[in-house]
Amino acid sequence: MRFASLGSGSKGNSALVQAGQTLVMIDCGFQIHEAEARLARLGVKGDDLDAILVTHEHGDHINGVAKLARRHHVPVWMTPGTFAAWKDSVVPRIHNLSPHDAFSIGDLEVQPFPVPHDAREPCHYVFSDGTHRVATVSDAGHVTPHMRETLSGCDALMLEFNHDETMLREGPYHRQLKERVGSDLGHLSNVQAAGLLAAVDCSRLQHLLLTHLSEVNNTPQLARAAACEALDRDEPWMVCAHQTEGFSWRELA
Repeated sequence: MRFASLGSGSKGNSALVQAGQTLVMIDCGFQIHEAEARLARLGVKGDDLDAILVTHEHGDHINGVAKLARRHHVPVWMTPGTFAAWKDSVVPRIHNLSPHDAFSIGDLEVQPFPVPHDAREPCHYVFSDGTHRVATVSDAGHVTPHMRETLSGCDALMLEFNHDETMLREGPYHRQLKERVGSDLGHLSNVQAAGLLAAVDCSRLQHLLLTHLSEVNNTPQLARAAACEALDRDEPWMVCAHQTEGFSWRELA
């Protein structure tokens, strides 16, 4: 089982998870030519995708989904609420999912889970091949008990470390945007994400990717320091995802 990122941040988000012969994309916030170029960088073509799973309808997560799905005839999965809020919803095949019910796509078992965010019906996902579990969680204003339960015992975790609370408070964003980002329906701060790590079972963790870092209100050094403190260790597999480069394929042993 392996996973990678096409890019992570407010200018666009997308990740890949593969098990056996099954390859899925989580979100596509990039225009189609950019998405295809980033896929090629990872050795993947659009025709290789078995599904696109969408977390929510905000542009940095969904802007490229419809065009990519239409060009390569890829089925799209999302909650009914996300579909209702989606402006470009004409795709070859759409599957509505419940954020509480597991389902299978080829060799992957998918467990969605709801997250608190200012979108219609947002959710994220845990992927399993029967042996390993890879989870992605982002765009969440706070950590819920259900999130802690769902994310416990993962082998790999793509976790939002969006902002440093002091940098957000003292930074250049206008007041309304600061309030939105820092609200219970906004984005996880370094402190909140670190608190999640400290609260869940990380004994199986092989990879920790810090995602959706704000280019204005955070630094990789601050985010990674918070993660290291939460886990009480510093490992080379604790890496910050990049907006432009994402991160390359990570294999699960």
